[in-house]
Amino acid sequence: MKSQYPISKIDTSSFRIIYDLYFEPVCLFLNYYTRDVAAIEDVVQDVFVSLWENKEYLEIQYLKTYLYNAARNRMLNYLRNKEKRVVLLNKWIEEKEMAETSPDCYDMEEFSAILKKAVDQLPEKCRAIFILNKERKLTYQQIADHYHISVKTVETQMSIALKRIRKQVASALE
Repeated sequence: MKSQYPISKIDTSSFRIIYDLYFEPVCLFLNYYTRDVAAIEDVVQDVFVSLWENKEYLEIQYLKTYLYNAARNRMLNYLRNKEKRVVLLNKWIEEKEMAETSPDCYDMEEFSAILKKAVDQLPEKCRAIFILNKERKLTYQQIADHYHISVKTVETQMSIALKRIRKQVASALE
């Protein structure tokens, strides 16, 4: 079917005719690339949505050729992206398995207990500032305002807290 008028002249009824005429044949054509019916239908739907959304900008001489080429290109892109996702998923699974069998993997309950003990051993004001920042999610400025101290003092106390916690956790996990 050669388009005898600019594609921008397509209205809902003519679009429906085009859709009904070409949807199944284009789907059958994509069977050469994959047997995934859901993927085929998604790709063809995307082609028709794109056709409708861009009907004012497209200059299509042969509608059938346009639809088949657009569907083929989108299917090839879909398959390429699917292959990349599979590779990335396999890589992620491999990394996850390695992390689980790694000697650096620790029991989260044990780690939480060690961390809590390290926080509890901080000096009182240092511990209070650390808890406000890490557990209550207050900013350094909010903590400084709360205790009527400078932001620099909060930074110093947080630095002390983090150094002590790191040291205690590291020694406990060795």
